[in-house]
Amino acid sequence: MKKFALATVAALIAGPALAHTGVGDANGFLHGLEHPVFGPDHLLAMLAVGLWSGFVLPHRFWMGAAAFMGAMIFGAGLSWSGVGYPYVETVIVGSVVVFGLLTLVSRRGQPEWVTLASLAAIAAFASAHGHAHATEAAGNAFAYLAGFLISTAALHLAGIAIARAVATRPVVQRAMGAGITLSGLWLMAG
Repeated sequence: MKKFALATVAALIAGPALAHTGVGDANGFLHGLEHPVFGPDHLLAMLAVGLWSGFVLPHRFWMGAAAFMGAMIFGAGLSWSGVGYPYVETVIVGSVVVFGLLTLVSRRGQPEWVTLASLAAIAAFASAHGHAHATEAAGNAFAYLAGFLISTAALHLAGIAIARAVATRPVVQRAMGAGITLSGLWLMAG
């Protein structure tokens, strides 16, 4: 039964994965709201950050989202300042793999240094997400970023809610982490 559940979660998560670049417009508030939800790399990464936060930091669940969103804004600022980000798309897809692995192996009560290192990794990868979206934004870039931040927060909250709902079932956490990791690897291959 456990193997079936793992296979089902992995199939559901991996099914819709597509490449990031060129998915829809990047202009204005509505497109900013849509992109994280319909861009599978962003959807999986942001959901995984919420899952990790909910599993690892039940009393400080906001820390993963805060690290992600703050670093995403920083990355956008780098882009708007003309600072390049080499291999930004590779880093974004890599974030899905890393965040999936964090969800897979992290646990409540882990050493504080592991949690801090995980938050640093979340922030480092999030800067790539912010940089890429600021770079592709056209028209009202601030409205696009605002929409993107709102959807990002909603996806983090969804991940936190899911983690809290299944917190007593570690096999579900591992299945979700494995599914996100496999999806990231599939995105890399595509």
